[in-house]
Amino acid sequence: MTPSPARKPSPRATLLALATLVALVLVPFLFWQGTWFGRTLSDRDLDKYLRDETKPRQMQHALVQISQRLERRDSSVSRWYPRVAELSRHTVAELRVTAAWLMGQDNREKTFHDALLAMLGDPEPAVRRNAALSLVRFSDAAGHGELAAMLRPFTLLAPRDGVLRYRLKVGDVVDHLTLIARLETGEQEPLEVRSPLPGKFEAKIAAEGAPVRAGEELLRLGPSADHVWESLRALYLVGAAEDLPEVEKLTRPVPQWSQQIAEQASLTARQIRARAAR
Repeated sequence: MTPSPARKPSPRATLLALATLVALVLVPFLFWQGTWFGRTLSDRDLDKYLRDETKPRQMQHALVQISQRLERRDSSVSRWYPRVAELSRHTVAELRVTAAWLMGQDNREKTFHDALLAMLGDPEPAVRRNAALSLVRFSDAAGHGELAAMLRPFTLLAPRDGVLRYRLKVGDVVDHLTLIARLETGEQEPLEVRSPLPGKFEAKIAAEGAPVRAGEELLRLGPSADHVWESLRALYLVGAAEDLPEVEKLTRPVPQWSQQIAEQASLTARQIRARAAR
């Protein structure tokens, strides 16, 4: 049987995919360690919050508010764009994560595009992933490697030399910053090892009580359903033929994930094949 020719997606379908990509689930939009960001801020509040380096939660509150105003097509928030770009390099990782999410809201802003490209080299995987997702809204596939990595297990490395003591067991579900283990480093207090990403504690690599060196592999985290979902939607737009094996594996339903993920995987695989055939 001769296969039917691949059809190019309609402009409306592509725009819809770009619009829905805005819901980046890697950011704790309204909560950060119990702080609610729902209160509306005045312009004066935003100026104050964005400049107060002593209160990073308030700075994140301001970023969320700017994003919400962007969603309402409020162009006046452009006055804060230089500060948003500055915060993409802030020492507090949560601010960089939120800034990366926000900058995907205006895909015409070159300053944001440049900042997002730089964030692909961030040491925090959550920052890199949000940057990669936001870059898709600029029709830029520079973060393709990060998008593909969101479908695969993540290997957590030891931050220091020490003796490993696990706090969780294999199979436990973890969230961002969940305490997974401690390292006895010889100091009075052991060093906490927290998950940089949500997911599932999939396997131990280093044994309980083993001495480990900085940079050594400790454990493997399976991907979270939310990250897989966002990756599949992004790869619908920028995925390549090399992604097909991993995407197609997800077309078979996974018991702990919704059927929606398998359906999205099928759509993404179909669209990647159509692009490869053109």
